[in-house]
Amino acid sequence: ASVLRLERHVLTRRLAAGEDVHRGLLDELYLPPSDEPPEELSPQGGRGSGPPNGVASRGEEGAAPAVEGCPLPAGSQEPVPGWGSQEDVDGSQELLALPQNRSRTASELLLSRRLYFAELEVSEQFYQSHNRLLKLLLATYGCVAAHSELLCYFVIILNNMVTASVLSLFLPILVFLWAMLSIPRPTKRFWMTAIIFTEVTLVVKYLFQFGFFPWNGYAMLVRNEGKPFFPPRILGLEKTERYIKYDLVQLLALFFHRSLLLSYGLWDHEEDPFPKKKAEVEQAEDEEEEERREEAAPSPPAVGEEGTEAALAEPGAPGAATEPQGDVTGQEEGPSTTQLRFRRKRRRGMKQPEAVVEEEVGEEEEAEEEEDGEEEEATQSHAQKKLKALGLRLKLLFLTTVQDTYRPVRGFFRAILHTQHRAATDVYAFMFLADVVDFIISIFGFWAFGKHSAAADITSSLSDDQVPEAFLVMLLIQFTTMVIDRALYLRKTVLGKLIFQVILVFSIHFWMFFILPAVTERLFSLNTVAQLWYFIKCIYFSLSAYQIRCGYPTRILGNFLTKKYNHLNLFLFQGFRLVPFLVELRAVMDWVWTDTTLSLSNWMCVEDIYANIFIIKCSRETEKKYPQPRGQKKKKIVKYGMGGLIILFLVAIIWFPLLFMSLVRSVVGVVNHPIDVTVTLKLGGYEPLFTMSAQQQSIQPFTPQDYEALTKQFERQPVAMQFITLYGYEDIVTARIEGSSGSLWSISPPSRQQMRRELQNGSSAITLRLTWTFQRDLGRGGTVEHTFDKHTSTLQPGAPQRLELAQLLQGTRDTPVQVPKLFPKYIRAPNGPEANPVKQLLPDGEDSYLDVEVQLKRERVRSGRGGESFLEWWVVRLKDAPPPDGSILPMVIFNDKVSPPSLGFLAGYGILGLYVSIVLVVGKFVRGFFSEVSHALMFEELPRVERVLKLCQDIFLVRERGELALEEELFAKLLFLYRSPETMIKWTREKD
Repeated sequence: ASVLRLERHVLTRRLAAGEDVHRGLLDELYLPPSDEPPEELSPQGGRGSGPPNGVASRGEEGAAPAVEGCPLPAGSQEPVPGWGSQEDVDGSQELLALPQNRSRTASELLLSRRLYFAELEVSEQFYQSHNRLLKLLLATYGCVAAHSELLCYFVIILNNMVTASVLSLFLPILVFLWAMLSIPRPTKRFWMTAIIFTEVTLVVKYLFQFGFFPWNGYAMLVRNEGKPFFPPRILGLEKTERYIKYDLVQLLALFFHRSLLLSYGLWDHEEDPFPKKKAEVEQAEDEEEEERREEAAPSPPAVGEEGTEAALAEPGAPGAATEPQGDVTGQEEGPSTTQLRFRRKRRRGMKQPEAVVEEEVGEEEEAEEEEDGEEEEATQSHAQKKLKALGLRLKLLFLTTVQDTYRPVRGFFRAILHTQHRAATDVYAFMFLADVVDFIISIFGFWAFGKHSAAADITSSLSDDQVPEAFLVMLLIQFTTMVIDRALYLRKTVLGKLIFQVILVFSIHFWMFFILPAVTERLFSLNTVAQLWYFIKCIYFSLSAYQIRCGYPTRILGNFLTKKYNHLNLFLFQGFRLVPFLVELRAVMDWVWTDTTLSLSNWMCVEDIYANIFIIKCSRETEKKYPQPRGQKKKKIVKYGMGGLIILFLVAIIWFPLLFMSLVRSVVGVVNHPIDVTVTLKLGGYEPLFTMSAQQQSIQPFTPQDYEALTKQFERQPVAMQFITLYGYEDIVTARIEGSSGSLWSISPPSRQQMRRELQNGSSAITLRLTWTFQRDLGRGGTVEHTFDKHTSTLQPGAPQRLELAQLLQGTRDTPVQVPKLFPKYIRAPNGPEANPVKQLLPDGEDSYLDVEVQLKRERVRSGRGGESFLEWWVVRLKDAPPPDGSILPMVIFNDKVSPPSLGFLAGYGILGLYVSIVLVVGKFVRGFFSEVSHALMFEELPRVERVLKLCQDIFLVRERGELALEEELFAKLLFLYRSPETMIKWTREKD
């Protein structure tokens, strides 16, 4: 940067003084300094002067006389090997093309400068005096200015993402298929096309904002709001408040880049990388001089048949030849003159192919004239001749237009495919990373690519074992493009990559801006996930274009993560190997699309050996970076750091189930009270006698006073207190169940008679079953929705309750029937499906259950035809209950805390399930890691693996060079090395 800054200073001084600036001025700076002593140096810098600081200090000979500077002290000079005499080099341009003649770097040239420029030193001091914030701003501006073309590309893509119209779609496609593929940089024609297209877009959008257009009416805009294919909207002509906001920013960025190109001299500048020799230039100048003389000679006017040629040579006619213009900078400067592509030279270059076509047309005319003969000439009228001349001119215009279009396109693709000066690079890893990010966005943001966002939740679809077709097609297409990209990378086909880039650019843009809005029925500008996906894909297109322009690398040696031997590469490589099927898929693809003599098994063997050697190499580099002296014990920080972490990990795995379930209960667990409590009383196999539910308003949470009263009631029972202390008052609720049945007893008369006879005269026991069911809301946590249990009371033959119930059915009894030990008051609602009575609070078991009274209520109603009927329902209440709560069945429920929804998949296994599924699996893995070390000791404890690593890399190298026989020999050598422990020891021993 310093060298270029000083060169610009010298050139600016020369231009300010009104002197000529030519390439030889800077080319002469590369010549070696003379052997004259530094004391004889002139401040003006003569032929034997040393290199001035302002000219990049490159060892100037014959520097510009206008350069003013002061000689530095002799101590600042540095001897540099000479390059030989100047006569051995034909011109300064050839000196630039021969890097072997330049033996000094930029830093060496700066150290050997011989002139001192006070202005530059003052400028440097002024810059250093700025504060850090101002330096940061200046550096940011410098970074933006250095990559102004990327700024233009970004603004163009941003405008397309926000506008999403046909007008904004044109420039991004040109960027990916023209600008980014141009060698060495986008041409002036592209930037002018972008600027003119943006200006025309601004004018067209402004004209279509007037309200007299029918589609700009309020009713029309409201009717088509949100419709992606509203014609003015898809064309980019919709009337909006911010219709040219991003277009103005885009035009500003383009003009900013144009100003930088003008300041650098790259707007109208065309530089030949390897200019012609002096002899060739002189020969070209002689030819131009001869042509100038021939054209300056007067020529007789064309008559008759020559009238056609005269008409073709009219000024302003298409294809008319004009006098070639000489070089603007003069011929005396030779090949070192800067070639400026002015309008006259460009006009001459455009008309040269026309002259060639004109000569061909003239030859065709002469042939036709010879065939027709003089008789036909005499019969032709003057009008026919003019018509024929007009047809020839139109034909010439068409051919010229086709050639002017065909030749630049052919030259563009020829420069991409057959350029001789490629800076081969490898950005496949970044392209693959962009594809992976898009793949992840497609998986987790699939709802944005479907019509109904709520129904397109991929997680719910996969949990129901349903795979949406659109989701599957999109993933398969992306995966296929990744495989094709890998194949092109391995085959190193630039033409295939170019074709793939063209197809992909058009397909992605057509899909994102036309098909996707039609499928989703949403505007692309409102689809944030799709915009993010498209932006990442644009990064991929940029990297792909850069890869095409630079070409594929000649050698692809191993994985890109194995280029450096540090901890970061090691961890990334280990993570890469942990991805299921990724290593195998990559290895198989590499084997398919790489020329090799190895079989697939041998190929996998080499890949595995190389991976293990890389891991060992990283370990050895770590040992070199942090050496351990012999005879010295391990430091405590290492022992307690590494060993302590391993101990904590093993202890955590062993106690994980217990700790997890305890934390779920006490810390992260949530209280999930029942939302419905249902109690059912059933006699034998007949219709239920009693069914009643308690809803949310009848389920009352415990208060601190209720909790204190409960503890006082059981304070003398240690077992009961131990159970109560496991719950807080917020975990306990009281379900107040109404004693009257919620439904009428609808039993058929035959079943009723059968029940009465079985109760009176039955010789077998009959059961009276009480069932309770709790329902929870799974949205709050937990894994089980319904929890239930039952209690059965057996009525033996001859029991008084049987006769009393029969009397109730017969209608001869109105008083309630007492059923002892039927209703449990305290119930525990765990995470599982069973809600058992609390045995700790019922010390006598079933004898601690409450007695209830069962009664059949009967009410007479009149029917519509004057008849009468009876409505019957059962009533259940506690025995000896106080009057206010006589008709209420209180049930105290202790609710276990359930796991939140995020941890439900683990809590559902329980303690034993976690031990079997996690602890044993992890234990087996850890046991294999520590117990099978001796089996691989010979191949993992290698002191020095450089030679083995070099052998693997040699296999990769000869494979890339096409030496397949040598590849087979090196692989046999690698196999022998691993089969011979003695040879392996010799190869991997430390240097003496």
